[in-house]
Amino acid sequence: MTKANAVVAITKHGTAIARRLQAQLPDVDVYYPEKFAYGDEAERGITTYEGSVVAHVPTLFHAYSGLIGIFSLGAMVRLIAPLLKDKKTDPGVVVIDDRAEHVISVLSGHLGGANDLTRKVAAALGARPVITTASDVGETLAVDLLGRAYGWEIANFEKVTPVSAAVVNEQRVHIVQEAGEREWWTYDKPLPSYLHVFDNTHDAMQEPFDAALVITPRRLTDEEASVLLQNGVLYRPKVIVLGIGCNRGTSADEIATVVEETLRAVQLSPKSIRNVATIDVKRDEPGLLEFCQRYNVPLVTYTAAELNAVEIPNPSETVYKYVGAYGVSEPAARLSSGASSFVVEKRKSGNVTVSVCLVPQKAAETADATPSLAAPGARPFGGDVEVRP
Repeated sequence: MTKANAVVAITKHGTAIARRLQAQLPDVDVYYPEKFAYGDEAERGITTYEGSVVAHVPTLFHAYSGLIGIFSLGAMVRLIAPLLKDKKTDPGVVVIDDRAEHVISVLSGHLGGANDLTRKVAAALGARPVITTASDVGETLAVDLLGRAYGWEIANFEKVTPVSAAVVNEQRVHIVQEAGEREWWTYDKPLPSYLHVFDNTHDAMQEPFDAALVITPRRLTDEEASVLLQNGVLYRPKVIVLGIGCNRGTSADEIATVVEETLRAVQLSPKSIRNVATIDVKRDEPGLLEFCQRYNVPLVTYTAAELNAVEIPNPSETVYKYVGAYGVSEPAARLSSGASSFVVEKRKSGNVTVSVCLVPQKAAETADATPSLAAPGARPFGGDVEVRP
């Protein structure tokens, strides 16, 4: 696991700057040559090193999510060049000149966070931030960062570069948002005229465009994908809440199979799962915990009293007999999502029961966002549905 940010200096002036930076940003780890030590390094948690910085940069590059070098841009480029792998995994790299006049974003400006780190460091030192990313300079959408603060996933990352080019070149870009947070435009100015927002794919496909950004938990039809994703990026907002009930000892594989079947039946993508919700007596259920770990989602639990306070369509005396609640998956899904209705009320298969709700859109006047997301020809499940192999 990578740590936050490392600051490495190689000169006497750089050492002084590193110490200034630590005073302003105490969460950074500082490294500089032993020959420039002040004597209080142990007390301040600063690491000194002997010899050339060349021997230390590779370790810092892989150990931290951000690397700040107080030396020339050219030197940093030569040091990290052999270490580069992928923009999705490389750390953010920043350099500061030896007089702390400029802070330059070098590598992984967006996904690695170098641009934000540059601004933060520059503010701490009273320096000038230097950022050359086209979307930042032009104050427009950063395609690879859209929705990142909300946990959105990009389903087809290979399209990010060509779509980014369309955005910065101010070509016609359609933004289709069927779900998810709406506060993604962060600049204090109106949305540019070349960006057109739609709330459904049908309307977006009626007008000509050069690139598309599609934000939906729904599996696109073949026609939608062929038109919108030919030069389009697909985002998966975290809006699906799974209410899950299961027998003791149920495996993660069985839970995953039922969840995947359930979501496929209503044309939703598992990449949009926000969390799993259940009763508190299941908080330590191994299969459920493994399922959550596999999908990298949290598990939210409620007491029987909290679940019983929610009106549900399919109360069960049998469930009440065992756990003290008239239902688990249904009320848990509604409580956690805040939705007023279900995409899937209750679907049973073997040892697993699943209910599905969508997190309501804040901009909507009603809490029910389900109808606009229904796939062509699909309908939500209702009642107690038994799934058989």
